[in-house]
Amino acid sequence: MSTASPASQNSVAEGTSTQLSCQRPTRHLQCLLMISRNTARELLARFDISICDQKVDQLIAYVDLLLRWNKKINLTSISTAEECVTRHFGESFMISRRVKLHGLLLDIGTGAGFPGLALKVIAPQLEVVLLEPVAKKRAFLKEVARACGLGPVQVTGSRLEEFARSKQGRTFDIITARAVGGLESLVPAAKGLLRPDGHLCLWVGKQQVEGIREVDSGLQWLEPEAIPLSDERLIMVAVRAGAEV
Repeated sequence: MSTASPASQNSVAEGTSTQLSCQRPTRHLQCLLMISRNTARELLARFDISICDQKVDQLIAYVDLLLRWNKKINLTSISTAEECVTRHFGESFMISRRVKLHGLLLDIGTGAGFPGLALKVIAPQLEVVLLEPVAKKRAFLKEVARACGLGPVQVTGSRLEEFARSKQGRTFDIITARAVGGLESLVPAAKGLLRPDGHLCLWVGKQQVEGIREVDSGLQWLEPEAIPLSDERLIMVAVRAGAEV
């Protein structure tokens, strides 16, 4: 698997990436008792998601870090491990049912790593670039990648417009954005970073759907998918011309 450029000061140092086959959890992960494996599995099952013990343990470790760091910096408004599993991980993992998780992924305004870093739990083969302008959040993302054994990721403080100008021909198979504003300008900017067979995936509110569809982006929008346990949130997926739907 390719790694992020070592020249980047915001790249997480390369470590042992998670393999597709399950391995024995580390002692550190086994000691985490915030939420049980069975409970995590039951919560993910509401999203039609099933993962092995190793990946459940990585998820639990991520949740533990998220809630501990959240006491010092504003990462999430959610305060329970159970809701973190559903709202953050279940909703992020849903995209695996609609888009093949492969190649290079760019997550815009990643915040606490959702969906971009979370997807490394279920798709360790992904090469992930996380855009996050807040330095303290970038520090959190790097610590999660290291502590949870998620392998190399690139974390950068660039905003989308700046990143797009400096991309140097770099394009992505998947671009994601969850709960971010300014989608009318984000969509065409993201389209310019997509490969011809690439997918743009947005986690949005119902009231945003029509406005996004009206943006003249040249993308083909698929039917939005409702998010379980929510009456207001949807996932929208667009395909750049030439892609196989």
